[in-house]
Amino acid sequence: MQFWRTFVACVCTVGVLTSSLEMSSSIISKLPPVAANARRVFMVRHGEVIPPNGAAHGVHYGDMDVDLSPLGKKEATAAAEYLSQYTLHSVYSSPLSRAVYGAEEVRKSRSFSPKQETLTLPGFSELCRGAWRMKTKDEIGLETYAKFNGCDESVTPEGGESIMTVKNRVMGALNEIVKSTPDGEVTCVVSHLWVTRSMISDALGLDPSKMNEVDIPTASISCVDYEEGGKAQVVMQGFKPDVGLEKSKDTGN
Repeated sequence: MQFWRTFVACVCTVGVLTSSLEMSSSIISKLPPVAANARRVFMVRHGEVIPPNGAAHGVHYGDMDVDLSPLGKKEATAAAEYLSQYTLHSVYSSPLSRAVYGAEEVRKSRSFSPKQETLTLPGFSELCRGAWRMKTKDEIGLETYAKFNGCDESVTPEGGESIMTVKNRVMGALNEIVKSTPDGEVTCVVSHLWVTRSMISDALGLDPSKMNEVDIPTASISCVDYEEGGKAQVVMQGFKPDVGLEKSKDTGN
């Protein structure tokens, strides 16, 4: 049985489907403490990547294991530095190296005990693009692409995953880590665009067909509090600390 039932109360978001990319770190300097009967999960997307095989930004790489760009590494460090003000019970990540890098950056933060573990869970891997790997939106076909993003499973690429397949496995992994986090404690997941969209859209109670509209910038931080048998409260969505970095060019996923 799922650990929580969804309820939404957005505290530090800019609109429901838009990110707080323009917020500065001085606005969200520190979040309120987690309630004694809740478990908090920080959700971090990986930083900008280097498009695989010498391609340009815009090709879809999905679950391919691609490297972070120099900017992407700086973005990951900025996210970790923001999180250094919080004590974390554990840090989880996708098995893909770009997410593992971000999790290790979080692990190095000042408030994180060396005894705590970084764990990888396959359920947090990025959406598998199958036959759409290394293709742009135009090459996939804009109409087909729109149907896919609208949760039409009839256009799932060969060898790939549908949005609902991704969401179901992500929520299974999330349920696992929420149950293993003690009351009043905080954990962190470093993962990907569609993984974070799955978790945030569920907490917001959005129809899956709207999941593609949830804006999650590279290396941005979201936060949801979960209560057993109670509610999921979105505390922060898509916040990116303003540390003067250039804008990411990563438009594939």
